[in-house]
Formats: sequence, structure tokens, C-alpha cells
Amino acid sequence: MTNVPCAIFRLQRHKTGALQFLHMSDNSPAFLRLTPEEILTSFSAFASSLDPTDQARLEEAIAVAAAKRSALTWIGKLRTRGRQKARWIRLQTMRPKTSAGLVCWQGVISDVTREHDLEQSLRRSREQLSELSSYLEAGKEEERERIARDIHDELGSLLVAIKIESALLTSKLPKNQAALREKSRSIESLLDQAMGTASRVARELRPGILKEFGLSAAIECQAEDFSQRTGIACRTQCDDEGIEIEERSALAVFRIVQEALTNVAKHAHASLVALRLYRDRQQLIVEIRDNGRGISDIDLHKTKSFGLRGIRERVRSFSGELSISPGEQGGTHIVLSMPLKSSGRRNAADNEVQHRLF
Repeated sequence: MTNVPCAIFRLQRHKTGALQFLHMSDNSPAFLRLTPEEILTSFSAFASSLDPTDQARLEEAIAVAAAKRSALTWIGKLRTRGRQKARWIRLQTMRPKTSAGLVCWQGVISDVTREHDLEQSLRRSREQLSELSSYLEAGKEEERERIARDIHDELGSLLVAIKIESALLTSKLPKNQAALREKSRSIESLLDQAMGTASRVARELRPGILKEFGLSAAIECQAEDFSQRTGIACRTQCDDEGIEIEERSALAVFRIVQEALTNVAKHAHASLVALRLYRDRQQLIVEIRDNGRGISDIDLHKTKSFGLRGIRERVRSFSGELSISPGEQGGTHIVLSMPLKSSGRRNAADNEVQHRLF
């Protein structure tokens, strides 16, 4: 049994805090490098087999479990010598039995080195994917900025020049050419629409207002564009007092709101969207509600929900939190929180009741 990667034990904690193993199965030397007799003689013998940084952590976890009369699950590192590979163990118990101030657990010690190594490898892979995602997102933002600049500087200038030439041509037409004058005015109207569209697309690609006037103004402008484009009413309330957020974080919030509104337009069948931005202690909070058909668990976990996946990835990369749930009165309720820059001054309105927008 010495090659079995687990050992059965019983551990007792006295009301004084003293610990003692009452039983340890014979296969423990396979990974603890201690005989059952050594472990049963003194708990400190077992503790000394752990990495020094984990010894106090184990005793603290046992004390907490004893106070709560709860089961114990703890993972720690064994002490290594020289160039030995690090090994990890897990203590897992059932709920304890108690009597006369004694707390007694029965459980299993397992060698979880392979499981731990796989988990670490998976975590590193996720970190690398996150870094790659951030790199690609930065590249996309650069390309958006270049396209927005071309639209504004080149296409916008051309449209303005055509509008001026068209107006000049209209003024030169004979007064008796009513049909031509009407056609010319129609062309000018189309040019006005094209100029408005070019301006809106440029703002969506790279919101210059975000740099000039801040996140609140950019979101309000975005909401206005959304309403004009979709016909869906969008109420906004931006309480920007005391909000200090890094430019990259502000751009991420803008993109998240942009994607959320796009999803509303595509899927919600809503007639009203309420959007609020405010500060709560050291967090920036953005709430988006709609009165549409709502969102189901199936919608949230669709394999091809790239919009929601992109939102979650952005939030995760900035250490934020995201909640998407059905609204209390129907529709969908999205809550985004992002850390603000540290500030010694707390907003006096932090503890005020947040009013509903609808």
C-alpha cells in the first residue's frame, strides 16, 4: 500500500489548541517521508514535513474549522531538499465530532502534485491568452484610431467640399429649372446624411470626446447616437464627481457599454434602456437596464456569444466584476464595476440611495 497516493487519518484538536493525530494509515511514507509512528507521536513531526510558509497556515485553517465545527479542506507544499521537485498535499475531512472540548476530524491526505502542476500550467496558459487578448485589443484600438482619423480628416473634408460645390451649383441654376433645383437640394440632403454618418462612425471607432471631456460625456454622446440610430429611448445619468479612472480603463468601459447597447439593439426587442454611471467607494459602477425580453441561462452560455465573451474578457483584464441577470421588472440588468484610481477623498454621495431610472 506504500504507493497509494493518499492516507487515511484521524486528527484531534484539544480546547487548548494542541493537535494530535489519533490514526494514520500505513501508506503515509509514500509521500510524507514519515512513518505512521513518527506522525502519531507528535503533530510537530508532521508539521515539520511541510514547507515553513505553510505550517502556520495549516494550524490557522484547523483553528477556523474547529471554531466553525466544519469540514476542512487545505492544500499545502511539502518541504523540499536540494533540487527535489516540489510536492503538494491536500487534507480533506468530513464534519468533525465534538465532545468535552475536543474536536475530532476523520479524513484523507492526498498527494495532489500532478493536479497542482496541471492547474498551474492552466493558469499560466490563461494568463498568456489574456496577455495576447490585451495585445490584440490594443492593436484593434490603434487601427480604429487610424480609420477614424482617415474618415474625419479625409472623407469628412471631401464631403464638406462636395457640399459646398453642390450648394454653389444650386445657386447657379436658373430659377425656371425647378426640377433641377429640387434634385440639387436632394443631393445636399444626402450629403448631410453622409456627413452625419461619417461623424458618428468616427466617434464610435475612436471617441475623441473621451479624451477631451471624459467618460461621462462620451457615454452620454454614445447613448444619444444609439437612440438616433435605433429609435430606442436611452436615459442616462452620469454622476462623475470624484471619478478618476485611467485612460485605458475608461476606453474599456466605453467599449463595454458600446457592446452592451449593440446587444440590446440586436436581441432585446426593448423600447427603453436606462444607463447609469456612478462611484461607489473605490469602484466605478455602470448599470445598464432594458425593458426587453430578458436574458436566459442558455443565452448567457451560448458557445458563440462572442459579444458577452468579449465583455467578460475586458472586465477580467482590468480586475473588474460583471453581473448579467434578468431585471426585477423584466428585461436585462447589467452591472459593471471597475477599480478607480486610489484617492484619499471619499465621495460624500457614496452612501446615498441609488435612484432607479425606470
